[in-house]
Amino acid sequence: QVQLAESGGGLVQAGDSLRLSCAASGRTFRSYVMGWFRQAPGKEREFVAAISWNGGVTIYADSVKGRFTISRDNAKNTVYLQMNSLKPEDTAVYYCAARPGRSIVTNAPYDYWGQGTQVTVSS
Repeated sequence: QVQLAESGGGLVQAGDSLRLSCAASGRTFRSYVMGWFRQAPGKEREFVAAISWNGGVTIYADSVKGRFTISRDNAKNTVYLQMNSLKPEDTAVYYCAARPGRSIVTNAPYDYWGQGTQVTVSS
């Protein structure tokens, strides 16, 4: 089992950057595909980005491609989301999630979720 804890959210202005972190418990972090999701008020949770077990493969939602970068440090049991050129529409609670396996499988469900961190982007 994996426990996840996000950090790094906050209030920023449009055009600013933020880096979210997600620390995972356990010694098998490298055995999980990691993902970031977000949920804006009144909207369904949506996929943001995912990364394979060794960081070799990453995928992004079209809405963040070119602005966000997902990465991981298996030695630190941590996955990151670097968010640049933030827009007001990026405002949401951001969640990290883990799924057992090494390869990204589109639309595969994630088994473990963090509590989320709020990101608010003002115009």
